[in-house]
Amino acid sequence: MLPGLAQLENTPELLRLLLEDLTEEEANWKPAPDRWSIAEVIEHLSHVEGHGFRSRMDQMTESVLPEILEYDQEAFAAQGQYSGRDVEDSFDHWEDQRDANIEFLRGLDESVVTRQGKHEKLGIITVGDLLNEWAFHDMGHIRQILELLRSYRHYPKMGGFKSIYQVHP
Repeated sequence: MLPGLAQLENTPELLRLLLEDLTEEEANWKPAPDRWSIAEVIEHLSHVEGHGFRSRMDQMTESVLPEILEYDQEAFAAQGQYSGRDVEDSFDHWEDQRDANIEFLRGLDESVVTRQGKHEKLGIITVGDLLNEWAFHDMGHIRQILELLRSYRHYPKMGGFKSIYQVHP
């Protein structure tokens, strides 16, 4: 099995469970002006799924040592790429892409993990590196969404228990 594939396959169900009873207010809450809301996180996942991960996979599986451009999420965020989107629409778009990407990845031979690309900032990377980063990226945003939910939904309503916890949304 390709590295990270199990995590990539499981992320949709994990996110679906987290977003199941999400209100619009919760989806759009930002803990600070320079931090992302859940809706922005989901739109980022949707955007990077195709414009980052899949495009890099295509380059690295179809070409010999292709040039891989940096995906600057902060620049995309500053341009408003992730803002003003409906969280359900973003999730649906991301999930459609993820389903197609899982099917694509399942069709690859395991030997593909050694194929390389030349990242403009990181130098030589392999498909295996990219797959591990993709799974790591998913897990980081799952953690981010969990922290946003616990900070907004539960922490303010914990009374005295707040004194024994910290939140970092």
